Formats: sequence, C-alpha cells, structure tokens
Amino acid sequence: MEKKQYQLGDIVQMKKPHPCGTNEMEVIRMGMDIRIKCVGCKHSVLVPRTKFESKLKKVIRSNTEVQEESS
Repeated sequence: MEKKQYQLGDIVQMKKPHPCGTNEMEVIRMGMDIRIKCVGCKHSVLVPRTKFESKLKKVIRSNTEVQEESS
C-alpha cells in the first residue's frame, strides 16, 4: 500500500468524524506524535504517528497548494 504524503499545515480528512461533526483536521505539529486541530471547533488532539497514519483517509488541501495560490 502506498504511504500517504502529508506535511505541516495540511488539511486532512480522517476516517471517523470529530464529535463536533466534521472530519477535517489541520496538521499543526509533527514529530513522534502528531497534533491535529479540528477545522470545525478548533479543538486540538495529540495522536501517535502510527495511529494517525492508520486513521488518515486522504489529504484534502496541501500546504504547498495554499502557498502557490497566494503567490
């Protein structure tokens, strides 16, 4: 299976929605653990990298795309 590519600042779609109802999250910290922030309610969660990679569905909007649009 192909590894999904994600980076800091990306908006990602998770398999299960957050309790507020949205399943879009922004990656705000990367390391051994990954901190993601809910786009809907702005709540942030620290998730181990292995768990994050298994729960990640797809990258909706990449940080590089946002930078190219603003240039």
